[in-house]
Amino acid sequence: MPNFSRFTSVSIPISLPSDLAGWLSYIEALHPKSIAMGLERVDEVWQRLNLPPAFPIITVAGTNGKGSTCAMLERIYHEAGYRVASYSSPHLVRYNERVRVACQEANDQALCDAFAAVEAGRQGTALTYFEFGTLAAMWHFMQAGIDVAILEVGLGGRLDAVNIFDPDCTIVTSIDLDHMDFLGNSRESIGFEKAGIFRRDVAAICGDSNPPESLLRHAAEVGADCSQIQQDFAFETANDSWTYFSSVTKMADLPMPALTGAFQLYNAACVITAIQTLQAKLPVTVEQIAAGLRAVILPGRFQRYQKKPLVVLDVAHNPHAANTLAQNLKQLPCAGRTLAVFAMLADKDIAGVISAVQGEIDVWYVAGIEHTRGASADQLAGLVNQAMPHCQLHKYPNVTAAYAQACIDAGENDRIIVFGSFFTVADVMRVLPSPQPND
Repeated sequence: MPNFSRFTSVSIPISLPSDLAGWLSYIEALHPKSIAMGLERVDEVWQRLNLPPAFPIITVAGTNGKGSTCAMLERIYHEAGYRVASYSSPHLVRYNERVRVACQEANDQALCDAFAAVEAGRQGTALTYFEFGTLAAMWHFMQAGIDVAILEVGLGGRLDAVNIFDPDCTIVTSIDLDHMDFLGNSRESIGFEKAGIFRRDVAAICGDSNPPESLLRHAAEVGADCSQIQQDFAFETANDSWTYFSSVTKMADLPMPALTGAFQLYNAACVITAIQTLQAKLPVTVEQIAAGLRAVILPGRFQRYQKKPLVVLDVAHNPHAANTLAQNLKQLPCAGRTLAVFAMLADKDIAGVISAVQGEIDVWYVAGIEHTRGASADQLAGLVNQAMPHCQLHKYPNVTAAYAQACIDAGENDRIIVFGSFFTVADVMRVLPSPQPND
């Protein structure tokens, strides 16, 4: 076990922040770019911090589904009695959501201590916001005495800050077109980047039924222990339950995951494969897997709030996720209209998202996002009109104004779907009354 005595009690210089809001502003300004691919900077600071993890790590990448996969892993290991840590991004309302131990968000003071520890080891190296946060999360996990860590890749995989930590198991959930400015404009190039989390003789679990050749080729080249859904493991459904099976085990009559959508079974099958891979280190029973599937919660993923009218929050922000959103809407009965509160970042495939869901939307409330990368309401309106020339459409300067008007216009049999970005969902979550149940 490494010696962390020089970092366990952190004194923050007067010139540095003393609260979480101050720290977040400070680390956001450290690097001239919000995204700067490469491991050199974060690896340099990690070596100074002397942070070799003393617990198993599961690293999860993928275009869509990685958040759900991490949430299921976190909950199942929690139900099994392990002290489990989870690092995810982005957050919706509070930065604390990103860093959790025992299914509880890290408090402000714990995060401030972790940021101060990283700052002490940084010694002038310009880390990005995500790099700084990744190291801080791992430092916090080392102090918390955890049994297993689940790390969600932020962008890609090969050059993501999470990838400096050697995993005991890896999962790639799906591969589709997103973040093309950084990962390339084809599934082959994106698949290669995501396969960068694979390691020799370490389980490499793929939840994409038609993965790019680049992913399979890289797994073979590095000597990863690769398994692919519908080949090495699979599932089948029956009424309100499902069965998982692989060459080594079969689990029947499993409960459907509490997260909405048939695609969640692909994620759940990857989760069980990972758990089986680590059984020697972290034994888990079928009953504990079932309990975790029933109890899992992930805000903003087809999250249903109130009933009359029904409000649905979904962070879908690329065509693949939007297609899933459309399928979920089809399967959710609605006697009235569907009103969409819609805002996206300008660097996303806005036209592709609109095309995926347009058949399920009756009225559009488009809004600008108050972010430097946000698309304007005029830009969104133009693309919606291009796809649906005669649709009902209203424009608003921001998401909260669009949502407020949708609430006024909606009848009790209508539903309001809020989607297009984490920022879109977060803006509405801030004005929703607490608590926020998944009805």
